[in-house]
Amino acid sequence: MVFDSTAHSDHEQVSYFTDPETGLRAIVAIHDTTLGPSLGGTRILDYDSEDDALEDVLRLSHAMTYKAAAADLPLGGGKAVVLGDPDEIKREALFEAYGRAVDCLAGRYITSVDVNSGVEDMDVIARETDHVVGTSGGLGDPSPITAHGVFHGIRACAESVYGAPSMDGRDVVIQGLGKVGRSLAEELLADGASVTVSDVDRDAVDAFAEEYDVETVRPDAVYSQSCDAFAPCAVGGLINDDTIPQLDCDIVAGGANNVLADRRHAAALRERDVLYAPDYVINGAGLITVAKEYLGGTRAEAFEEAAAVGDRLLEMIELADERDTTVLEAADAYAERRIEAGKRTPTVPS
Repeated sequence: MVFDSTAHSDHEQVSYFTDPETGLRAIVAIHDTTLGPSLGGTRILDYDSEDDALEDVLRLSHAMTYKAAAADLPLGGGKAVVLGDPDEIKREALFEAYGRAVDCLAGRYITSVDVNSGVEDMDVIARETDHVVGTSGGLGDPSPITAHGVFHGIRACAESVYGAPSMDGRDVVIQGLGKVGRSLAEELLADGASVTVSDVDRDAVDAFAEEYDVETVRPDAVYSQSCDAFAPCAVGGLINDDTIPQLDCDIVAGGANNVLADRRHAAALRERDVLYAPDYVINGAGLITVAKEYLGGTRAEAFEEAAAVGDRLLEMIELADERDTTVLEAADAYAERRIEAGKRTPTVPS
């Protein structure tokens, strides 16, 4: 039973929305609004079950709280999922209905782009609510800026592991050639890296390989591909008990959310002498971008702040070394200090 479940006991609000006319089935999870209204994207996936959708949105919204805090933003954490095949849904009508759903949350949740949702969808949502960012009238698609932050995060990892931030001559395997993965690959190539790409979409892989003359690897062999850095930019949970023993790299750092299947896998990577960059830190530039749109700012300013992701990550790596702990624990401690400080100094309503 929904109300008997303890899965979302640490969340402020979990809302379920349906609209029979359009087929909308959505879950919006608001994790924490201590530092400000919750902001997070809406992803569309054909989940195997509603339980799987709930588990995903709860994990994602929790991570968004930490992502906002770790990026020093005055925002809380939220996320939404729309259940359904992204190629089959009645997109325009469904997103109009979804916009009305977001609007009824009265600004506690602000939505934006995510997996299988884009700028055009945000434009439709904006017909029904003001609580949306990432529109064509705003700062646009944050994916390239997310990738820019990930790029600088990988450079920070390289500086920690190899003593220099340059990726010139370094081998990087990118799992996932979506909007973030592709932009990341382009930046790494421009920095002199040797890039190998992998995706379940073989056509996308072949087209990118032909355009940039890079190596490719099958999805079932991507984890065992020898490299300096492995950059997961697909779905979450893929660094787990089965894949960690296969890894042949020094660094795991990519744009995907919830990369680890479980928190203990951060320690498992450290035991294997693999530096793991917490995903909510390294991919935080997407949130920085939409926060700029919400709070006021330019796309150029967002790109500039994305570069600072590497500096912030390097500080966390150094803190983890000092405390003899994982970078994930160091990042969590940083975010939790900000949230606790916010609780002690609540915002005074204007």
